[in-house]
Order: sequence, then structure tokens, then C-alpha cells
Amino acid sequence: MDNVQKQIWEMIQEMNRKWTIEKKANELRNYFHEDMVAITATDQKRIEGREACVASWKNFSENAAIHFWKELEPKIQVYGGGAFAVVTYYFDMSFDMGGQTINMKGRDMFSLVNENGKWLVVADQFSQFPNF
Repeated sequence: MDNVQKQIWEMIQEMNRKWTIEKKANELRNYFHEDMVAITATDQKRIEGREACVASWKNFSENAAIHFWKELEPKIQVYGGGAFAVVTYYFDMSFDMGGQTINMKGRDMFSLVNENGKWLVVADQFSQFPNF
């Protein structure tokens, strides 16, 4: 990874720690663009806007007891002279919710823009691995 890719990857890992380990989902406002959209595995329609996205992540983190979260095999692609990036990785996590322990493996894809020297998430799409 070059320095820009490392900076982006460290930001993604820091952001994920906020909601998975530190239970500080409100701080995701510092990472999400005001016009962010998200496609999730559990919502029929896309989530639109920073505040709605923060609320979604916060709701999950408040209703799940997360045992572990791990990002695997990151790929960071930077475009437009450092103005836009796509980050993909696989994840492995375990959490308790609704009286059950859920072990989940999946994939995540973030789109980011660089505004005034700061990387912000403009889109996220994640899902479990399909069962074949």
C-alpha cells in the first residue's frame, strides 16, 4: 500500500472500531459525508443521509453485544488524482442479538471522497457471504 492507501485504510479501521468496540457510534458523524447512502443486508430501501446512517449503525451497536470484529484482505483503490476511493474487504464478526449468538462473515464496500484533505464515506454496501 502507498501512503494514501494506508491513510484511507487506517481511517476505515478507526471508524469501524467506533461502532464495534468503543460503542461510540455517534462519532461516525466524523466519517460519514452529509449525503451518504447505504445499502444494507437488512433494510429493503437504501438509507439516505449522514444522520440516518449514523442512527442505523447506532441502533445495531446498541442492540448487539459484539464479541469480535475483524477486517480481512483489504483492497484500496484511489481514483481522480486522490479525490475518490473505493475500499473493499471481508469481515468476520460474532455478536449476540435477540437471545442468539450470530457468527457472520461477509463483505463490505465503501466509496469515499476527499474533501478539503479529509476522507469521508459517501456510500456503503455490505452483506453476508451468500449460502450456496
